[in-house]
Amino acid sequence: MEIRRTRYDAPDAVKLNDLVQQEYVRRYGDGDVSPMDAAHFEPPRGLYLLVYDPDGTPVASGGWRAQDASPEGFADGDAEIKRMFVVPQARGRGLARALLAELEATAAAAGRTRMVLETGLRQPEAIALYGSCGYLSVPKFGFYRHDELSLCMGKGLTADLRI
Repeated sequence: MEIRRTRYDAPDAVKLNDLVQQEYVRRYGDGDVSPMDAAHFEPPRGLYLLVYDPDGTPVASGGWRAQDASPEGFADGDAEIKRMFVVPQARGRGLARALLAELEATAAAAGRTRMVLETGLRQPEAIALYGSCGYLSVPKFGFYRHDELSLCMGKGLTADLRI
C-alpha cells in the first residue's frame, strides 16, 4: 500500500469520487451535493490523498479542508474530512484507518486543532470506524446539518482539546 498526495480533481481522485457518489446514491437515493472545489484541498489549507495497491490501482481516498468559525457550525481550527472511501474489494485491510491517521497527522502539522466529519446514519461501517478511532458526536455543522440522517463527529488533534 502507498499513500500519495494528489489533487482533488486528478483523474484517479475523480474515478474514486464517482464511486463514492454511487455509494451515496445506493444508500441515500442521491449523491452528496456539498459544495466542493479542488482549491479547498490545496496545502496549507487542505490536502487530498489516495491509497494505491502495489499494482498501481487506486483503492482509497480522503482529504481534509480547513474550516473556521462560520454560520454553518464550524469552529476556528477545524479540519473537515471529505470523501473518505475504500473500494469494496479492498475493504477490511486497514486502509481507511491508515488513511485517517495520515489525514489527522497532516492536519495537525498544518496547525488545525480539531478534525470533524459529517457522515450518515446509513453508513454504520463509517460510524464504527470513526468511533473506534476516538471520534465523538458533535453538534451538526455543514451542508447537511439540518438533515435527520446526518451525523457529525469530531476529535481533538491536540492533547489539550476536548470535544
